[in-house]
Amino acid sequence: MGVYKRGGNWWIDYYFQGRRKREKVGPSKTQAKIVLQKRKIEIAEGKFLDVKREEKVKFENFAKTYLENYSKPNKKSWGRDVASLKNLLTFFKDKYLYEINPLDIESYKRLRKERVSPATVNREIACLKTIFNVAIRWKIVSENPAREVKLFPEKNYRIRYLEKNEIRNLCFSSPEPLRTVIIVALNTGMRQGEIINLRWQDVDFERRIIYLLETKSGEKREVPMNQAVYNVLLEIRRQPNSPYIFSTKEGKRYSQSWVQHTFHKIIKKLGIKDFRFHDLRHTFASQLVMMGIDIKTVQELLGHKKIDMTLRYAHLSPDFKKKAVDIFYDRMDTIWTPEQKKEKLPKEELSENIDVVKVLELERSHSPVECGGLLIH
Repeated sequence: MGVYKRGGNWWIDYYFQGRRKREKVGPSKTQAKIVLQKRKIEIAEGKFLDVKREEKVKFENFAKTYLENYSKPNKKSWGRDVASLKNLLTFFKDKYLYEINPLDIESYKRLRKERVSPATVNREIACLKTIFNVAIRWKIVSENPAREVKLFPEKNYRIRYLEKNEIRNLCFSSPEPLRTVIIVALNTGMRQGEIINLRWQDVDFERRIIYLLETKSGEKREVPMNQAVYNVLLEIRRQPNSPYIFSTKEGKRYSQSWVQHTFHKIIKKLGIKDFRFHDLRHTFASQLVMMGIDIKTVQELLGHKKIDMTLRYAHLSPDFKKKAVDIFYDRMDTIWTPEQKKEKLPKEELSENIDVVKVLELERSHSPVECGGLLIH
């Protein structure tokens, strides 16, 4: 607490319920000290009137209101808010909105970082910031305690895609209907939510196109079907029992949580490290780039608005880059001296033609099947 001068006026600076308050008093330093002392007494005696501006709404109750009246109607990614709130509620559930202060949020950050990645914590803090911004807009609170809370630094992207043997093992080991979901993901680069929400009316078998009407970018997208996707979807189509392509026996759409849970179990069983379902999309893009497909085409297949997003997928495997520099060395042999180049390297093709795009109709039998250009026995 204190007084300070800004411009031609004196201000008082104090804390109330964990929040910093600043008030402009006027040109008199003496008057500022008197007002500050008055605020101290009001706070100590519980008579400070500023609390009347804050509605006594518990975080748990407002979180439900936020989801139903703001997140679901306005955000395509509202499911992410649901996931974030499950964790936020365990910490802030019984607090009133006006009681939550920056220190509380810093404590939450520290505890969550012990269990999850910095990126996950950041998504949850971002959700909390949005909740308080909405609460301010609706005149429930006057300040956002998360506004000045800094996020953890993150890497710009994860470099993780499946190699040929991992693709083979994953395809062969996954049970239905997860296997078909994986086949579609690896052959189209579609996101998990886009796949799970597919309806039969979105598929044109004659033109071999999947129409995505609701995407992350907010724009409609046409996804071409190769033979693998066409075959597996045609097989499911023979026994339709739901408007959804991926549905239970009762005709209900499979949930994303079921896909994530089942996928995680398979990945763990196979010993595939540091891999998420979304990395199937990463695999699709990375393998296309390594096959020599131009970045612009990959961008259109992925549905990215900006080329910068696609460039994140354009990294190459270490072996692939090693072959590239070896070929450069080999083909520039006219400038090397005999001492520098004693032995000519064999010429190699830059791509091993890892045929992921042809991936994958897997038969239920144990007969040899093709999975990403690999024969599985």
